[in-house]
Amino acid sequence: MITAEKSKELSQKFGGNEKNSGSVEVQVAVLTERIKNLTPHFEKNKQDHSGMRGLMKMIGKRRSLLKYLGRTDDARYTKLIGELGLRK
Repeated sequence: MITAEKSKELSQKFGGNEKNSGSVEVQVAVLTERIKNLTPHFEKNKQDHSGMRGLMKMIGKRRSLLKYLGRTDDARYTKLIGELGLRK
């Protein structure tokens, strides 16, 4: 579960201010944080298929947002994946 404080912190870091929660960078950062928080649950509970479906939907949403960002602004894309530690 991501808290409101953590969401504001991510908005501040990736969006410029805490009110800018709609930018692609902030959305990807929030999704990445949610995915990181859920991953240990699915390592312990392998039979949680309905929860796994939600996780896969989040991963797909993040992938499509990253694809959009890479298509529109390559510099912002490379900066974001470097800061989040994606695609080593």
